[in-house]
Amino acid sequence: MEQEIHNPARSREWVLIILVSSLITLFLFWWIYAKEVSSTYPAWVLFLPYVNALCNSLTTVFLISGYVAIKKNNKSKHIKLMLSAVLTSAVFLISYLLYHHYHGDTKFIATGIIRPIYFFILISHIALSIVQLPAILGTLYFAAKSNWKVHRKIARFTFPVWLYVSVTGVLIFVFLKVFNH
Repeated sequence: MEQEIHNPARSREWVLIILVSSLITLFLFWWIYAKEVSSTYPAWVLFLPYVNALCNSLTTVFLISGYVAIKKNNKSKHIKLMLSAVLTSAVFLISYLLYHHYHGDTKFIATGIIRPIYFFILISHIALSIVQLPAILGTLYFAAKSNWKVHRKIARFTFPVWLYVSVTGVLIFVFLKVFNH
């Protein structure tokens, strides 16, 4: 099993996955933090955080359901649920990019003990979302190639990270809505 992950053909695949992931991450950082934000925006933009939270919630449900399905050896259901998680994550990303294009960052103004808790969750969420991207791409790639040994090995890492990022995405939304007054 170890040879399958480290052979030269697999190394080229990982180089490509990491390269694509790095380019996407650089684009996202530019889009969110460096690009000029639109000075005006349509009213529907204010609903996008709710769309983001819904997408993250659905992703969480699909991930857990997909995990349960594969544990019950229901491969067909697992595939459908995991592809649904990919889809809801993609919709989240599009919505998130639109929100940041029009609205920019939302500052967290709360004070007290909640502030360091929020920033711990936010920073870990961002850091793990960067790690999550190549993990998801690799997991999907090896599933598409029917390389189940490598797919399973990567999925053992991808699942908890993706789940954490999805759940903390919802928590960040809740923190901003409840404490940011």
